[in-house]
Amino acid sequence: MQLRIRSTGLAAGLLTLACAAPAVAAGPANVTVRVEGAANTLVEEGGVTTTTALVNKGGKGDCSGTSAAGALERATGGDWDGPWYGSDGYGVERIFSEAYPFNARGDYWAFWVNGRAASLGICGVELQQGDDVLFFVDQCFNAQPPDYACQNPPVRPLALTAPASAQTGRPVTLSVATLDGSGGSAPADGARITGPGVDATTGSDGKATVTFPAAGQVALKASKSGSVRSARETVAVSAPGQPVAPVVTAGPDKTAPVARIRGIREGQRFKRKKAPRTIRGSVSPDPSGLRAVKLSLTRSSGGRCQLYSPSKERFRRSKCGRRVNFRIGDREDFSYLLPKRLGKGRYVLDVIAVDKLGNRDRLARGRNRVVFFVR
Repeated sequence: MQLRIRSTGLAAGLLTLACAAPAVAAGPANVTVRVEGAANTLVEEGGVTTTTALVNKGGKGDCSGTSAAGALERATGGDWDGPWYGSDGYGVERIFSEAYPFNARGDYWAFWVNGRAASLGICGVELQQGDDVLFFVDQCFNAQPPDYACQNPPVRPLALTAPASAQTGRPVTLSVATLDGSGGSAPADGARITGPGVDATTGSDGKATVTFPAAGQVALKASKSGSVRSARETVAVSAPGQPVAPVVTAGPDKTAPVARIRGIREGQRFKRKKAPRTIRGSVSPDPSGLRAVKLSLTRSSGGRCQLYSPSKERFRRSKCGRRVNFRIGDREDFSYLLPKRLGKGRYVLDVIAVDKLGNRDRLARGRNRVVFFVR
């Protein structure tokens, strides 16, 4: 059966249908899940732990419990459903009482992970420690007839930033951004920020200044017509001269994730015909979640130095010793395919992992930095 797949505005981004290639099941992980309905938040952002128990809706088919389908199952108590598409997994048509039958011209449940539109569906995305999962109601794909009759623009989620603490009577600045689905964002003009004693609207810079009238734990959310509500942000507000009552959380994570290069050893020498083309490795699980895996590859030959450019997909001249790290993803098991096998020369390969709190892995020779040769 051939399926018509709608995207959330990115060429690779699809809502809730899995690709035919099955994902390799991961281990259980602590992740966060949020579900935003058309008019209300159905599941406020909260932590769940995925399990190895298979997900099966009415005997239709099995999905891994460690996938996004498993996270949705845990977050909703199993109160969701959708058709089974065989090797393509489940499509999501209903979460709680909100149902959107699969129809290219209507609203549907979109699915994002870590602020990006998912490139696979809920059965195809295996989650790892610290992943953020968001389901929301999107409009039909903004395309030209005869593919789709609907011309509504895609819906985009908002991201609210607020200080962890504040004092009554003293102004603080809040920020709202619109996520673009590919890791970028832009200031959200005209977004409304509300909470107990707070009702403010952002300017063209996406910022609003508010003053909290009373002490306590103040939960804020941002909303805007045509956008998805933000996750809830809680500010611990105290009276001047009184100790701040912070939101109770676990101690801050100050440990960086650890990256390791696989398949290329320190000092290894390759013949030209067997030179590496795929760079791969792994990153240790991080309690804060993995924000990015970054790579740098330099080459020196005949007294000249070159730096690999991912945008041009080739090496370009560079000062010797210069490094430029570029992002290749946010998965614990990573790989990067070069356009062709490496030519003769001396190479330095660096891989750096960064978690969501900004903790950055340090370079260690033989682990996430390897020097190798192609002759």
